[in-house]
Parts: sequence; C-alpha cells; structure tokens
Amino acid sequence: MLADFGGVYAANAVVAFLFAATGPVAIILAIGARGGLSESDLASWIFGCFFLNGLLSIAVSLAYRQPLVFFWTIPGAVLVGPALSHFSFVEVIGAYHATGLLMLLLGLSGWVRRAMEAVPMPIVMAMVAGVFLRFGIDLVFAFRDALWIAAPMTVAFFALSAAPRLARKLPPLIGALIVGAVALWWLDAFKPPAGALFAWAAPNLYVPQFSWAAMVELVVPLAITVLVVQNGQGIAVLAANGHKAPINLVTSACGAMSMVTALVGSVSTCLTGPVNALISSSGEKSRHYTAAVLVGLFALAFGLMAPFFTRLLLAAPRAFIATLAGLAMLRVLQTAFTVSFRDRFSFGALVCFLVTVADVPIFRIGAAFWGLVLGLAAAWLLEREDLKRAGS
Repeated sequence: MLADFGGVYAANAVVAFLFAATGPVAIILAIGARGGLSESDLASWIFGCFFLNGLLSIAVSLAYRQPLVFFWTIPGAVLVGPALSHFSFVEVIGAYHATGLLMLLLGLSGWVRRAMEAVPMPIVMAMVAGVFLRFGIDLVFAFRDALWIAAPMTVAFFALSAAPRLARKLPPLIGALIVGAVALWWLDAFKPPAGALFAWAAPNLYVPQFSWAAMVELVVPLAITVLVVQNGQGIAVLAANGHKAPINLVTSACGAMSMVTALVGSVSTCLTGPVNALISSSGEKSRHYTAAVLVGLFALAFGLMAPFFTRLLLAAPRAFIATLAGLAMLRVLQTAFTVSFRDRFSFGALVCFLVTVADVPIFRIGAAFWGLVLGLAAAWLLEREDLKRAGS
C-alpha cells in the first residue's frame, strides 16, 4: 500500500474527507436540533457515522483494492427529521435495525437489482426533493436571521463554484466554511459552552424499541435512499472511473453495518457517491484504494473526537449551520428536481413531491412514505405507458 500511495491520492483524500466532515455533519446537527436530540445523542450519532463506517471503508477497500468508502445516507438522515417529531429516538433506532436487516437479506439473496428497479427513479427523487426542500428554505431564512453570516458564506460558495480551476483546489463548501468561521470571529458570534471544549468519544448504547408505525414510515424509504439513491450513485461514479463495485457485497455490508451503527444511534450506512467520486477522479486506477484507506483513517480520528466537533458546531449560531447545510444541499436538490421532472413519471413524481412537502402524517406514518405510495399509485393510474417502457 505504501508503494501505491502518493501525493495526488493524499490530496484527493483530504478534499473528499473535508467535504464529508462539513456540510453533511451540519445536516445531522440541523436535523438533531429540530428533533430535540441532546448533545450526547448527536455526538454518538457522529461517532457511528465516522468511526464505525471508517473501519468498514478501510477493510473493504483493502480487501478489494478499490475505493469503496462507506458513510451514511444523507437523504435517509433527512427523512428522520420529521419522524423525530412523533417517534422517540429509540423507536427510530428500531427502524434503523429493521432497515439494516432488510438490506442484509437483499444482499445475501442477490435480489438487489430487482429491488433497485422496483420503484421508478423519478418518484424516488421527488421524495428526496420533498424532504430536502426545507434545507433550501432554511438557507433563505438564514439571510433574514443573520445576514452578515449567511451572505459572506454564500458569496464565497458561488464565487468558488464559478471558478472551476480554483474550486478543484478549494472546494466551494470548504471556502464557505472558512469565510463563515471568519465572520463568526469578526462578529464575536461564537459562544462555546461552559467547561472543557475538547472531549474524546464516549458513544451511547441504545436499546431499540420496535414500533410498527415507525417501521412502516421509515424502513422502506430508508432502504430506498440507501440502495437506489446513495449506492446507485456510488456504484455509477465508480464505474465511470473504471471500477466495478461488488453490488451484493456492498449491499450486505451496508445492511450489517447499519445494524452496528444503529447501536450508537447512527442512521443507515451507504456507499457514498461524492467521496468515492472525488478519490477516484485522478491518478492511476489501481492506486485509488489508497485514498479510500486514508479517508477511512481520517474518519476514525474524526469519530474519536466527535464530542469536540459537535460542541464546536453547536456553539455557532443556528444561521451558520443552516447556511452550511443549505449550501451542501443545493446541487443535490437541483439533481433531484431534474431527475424527477425531466422525462417519464413526471405526474407521479409531482404527486409524491407535493405529499412529501406537505408533511402531513397519516396513521402516525410520515409523509415521505405516503408520498412514495401515492406517487406510485398516480403513475400506475395515469402513466401506464411509462411503466411499460420501464418494464421492457
């Protein structure tokens, strides 16, 4: 491995890890704050996302000599936000365990492709657009609540996005984070908690509570976000860079690790798309796995210091977190809308999107599940030609 390692792979690993440790972490904190989770719950969640998935990434990347980095499903985490308003955290964790078991069985059975093709992608992405929309709206609200924090961060993000060469050296989200940190210092808006700021990880262990309502609401949408949205994207970007990911193994690994990370309160594991895209974007294909291993090592360190980073970010104003999370979601939200309404199943996607955005639970089952159900029903009634073409 040391012979295969090099500067380009180290640089790719640093950029990829910084992406994972900024906007996506801000999303977890925003979801947790909305759902009433404690600082201890959030630190434990982040520990599982990074440390445990880092171990899996290192093991699988070394075993297959491929860049196979596993983190957590961001759309799945966003689905959890509304669920925490009417379920306890341990009921949600019970749904994580059930989702992991379902994915493990699908991976072992070899039926993954059938499962991935069962729900039309436009309707899935309409659900994703619906649950992500609130982050885009919160970004706008951040301008109202803290203009001198949100505005410089957004300007930095768009300025770097408009300069592709510069963006390759300094990703727009990292630039926004740096500018935001300077703005916090300038405005004296950083309010650390009393006592020591630094602490090592001491993850909580949760006993899951299995609620039928929570499992009906979350298990299928969570499995879909992992298998179709996240793993599908991760497998596609690796294939574009010459790697053939072992689909059944990836699915089984996601399922098994999801049940392990659920013990400390973390959302389901997935094969990450953006990180694997970044680490396989340059250099020799046979050496890309070294960048994946380095990302895994960074993840171990970040996970061990999860309480420190949690306290650091929670000490920042809410507008800072909302801006960082909103900027991280912009491209994903754009892609979700494009896939949903570009071509086939557009009416079913529209129904799914509207039901999801309305966020009205029925029988204590959240809107994302009903969005999928009603979107599929609308497609079956009114878009049968699209269904026939998809089947062929």
